Amino acid sequence: MEEKLKEVLEENDCLIADGLDSALIGVTDKGGVMVAVYDIAKCINVFAKDMDEQDAVDYFYYNTLGSYVGEKTPVFINTF
Repeated sequence: MEEKLKEVLEENDCLIADGLDSALIGVTDKGGVMVAVYDIAKCINVFAKDMDEQDAVDYFYYNTLGSYVGEKTPVFINTF
């Protein structure tokens, strides 16, 4: 994780998704609250290391994207 990004995440008490450091791409202001931003494809690639690709996609959409853990819930985006 880039040092400046780590510093911003810590300063703003951003929630970090366990095991998805390689998919973390930045932070954003979500209604006055700074939150972590993750790349969806990179998240799925992380999960696909332990399961087949379709299971990784299903797991991501149900267990990760579908989770709400309060106002600091991370944002997941598609990058092209």
